[in-house]
Amino acid sequence: MSASAPPPAADASEDEGVDRHGFWLRTLRTWDLFFVAMLGVYTVALLVDAMPAHRTVLALVHVAVLVVAYALLGRQAALRGDPHRADAYLAVLVVVMVVQVGLGGIGSVLLFVAYSHIWFFSRRRVAGVLWSVALTVGITASASTRLRPDGAGLAEIAGQFAVALVFAVVLGLWVTQVAEQSEERAYLLDELRAAQDELAASHHASGVLAERARLAGEIHDTLAQGFTSVVMLAQAASAELDHDRVDQARTRLRHIEDVARDNLAEARALVAAFAPPGLDDGGLAAALRRLARRFGEETGVRVQVEHVTDDGVGREQQVVLLRAAQEALANVRKHAAASSVTLRLVRTGDDVLLEVVDDGTGLAPGTSEGNGLRGMRARVDAAGGALDVSGAPGAGTRVRLRVPAPAAADDPDTVRTAPTDPTVPPAHPQEQP
Repeated sequence: MSASAPPPAADASEDEGVDRHGFWLRTLRTWDLFFVAMLGVYTVALLVDAMPAHRTVLALVHVAVLVVAYALLGRQAALRGDPHRADAYLAVLVVVMVVQVGLGGIGSVLLFVAYSHIWFFSRRRVAGVLWSVALTVGITASASTRLRPDGAGLAEIAGQFAVALVFAVVLGLWVTQVAEQSEERAYLLDELRAAQDELAASHHASGVLAERARLAGEIHDTLAQGFTSVVMLAQAASAELDHDRVDQARTRLRHIEDVARDNLAEARALVAAFAPPGLDDGGLAAALRRLARRFGEETGVRVQVEHVTDDGVGREQQVVLLRAAQEALANVRKHAAASSVTLRLVRTGDDVLLEVVDDGTGLAPGTSEGNGLRGMRARVDAAGGALDVSGAPGAGTRVRLRVPAPAAADDPDTVRTAPTDPTVPPAHPQEQP
């Protein structure tokens, strides 16, 4: 139970589940002060005692021996966790105490130091008991030799020291138990802190990965699609100029400027973590109509907008639905070779349903999902909804997603029909999902 036990990283004592080295090390300064105070009081008492001079000198010499032994053996054992130095110090302590009691005077005062140090430096409970018994037997024999009592006197001396022994053992065992519990609590607290730190680090790493995934999805659904439009419009403008169709080329350039401005607004919104800027002007319904109109102008694909309503649709759901519509139309642009697209958004009970249907080349059997559809599915799943993509070769493709929405301010079964908003012809294929 001691300062002489190995550090926490080493093996614990065989009969003890808790290493108390750390506990004793933290209290070493207090033990130093206690030791110095007791020896100071004892030294003063020796100097004023009426004991013969040669005995006083011998007692002071042994006090000095005890001080040196504590400094070189005891304290170093506490600092280094050295059991051999601790045993050597306890042996010196027992000898000094036997001599002090044998010299008479008030040598028994040092028993407070002796018994406490035995329990401080003993590595195990049994070692503390054995050292306490050895000290008690030694001082009993020393006192009996000095006083030479009769049978009754010897029994009285033995009884007094036996009481001191019982008190020392009980107190030592109790302090040992306190030390063990304190070290166990400290160990558990360290374990808890380590677990909390590890959990916090794990949460931080998960948050970083989640934020990266979110930003990747946002960039794919906004900036990347916008740059794709810019490239295609620039190619179209170049073709118009090659055929001296300046007015048409100027129209393409105007579209490029509009897309670039939109991309700039999206980039600023991403940096500031705002919602899509398109939702700030008229909400989701207006944003979808603008999206359809611009898509038609850029591609020549006829876009029919039907049954668009955003009544009671929360902001988070609006973001999911707008991004899904953007991705679906981007896939039509790149893969579908469609001539017309129908976009509808309706409120059905507690859900909002978005459909984007084209009349393009459709999906070949076994077509795998690309990054765009995987990102769309992740968004819909996070919103608690469901996504279905279906189609057949030559029969077009339908993207259908459903997300739950907060209770609408109006009757949830009410579906408002918006006037259709068409545009005109050519295109490209639907993303191999």
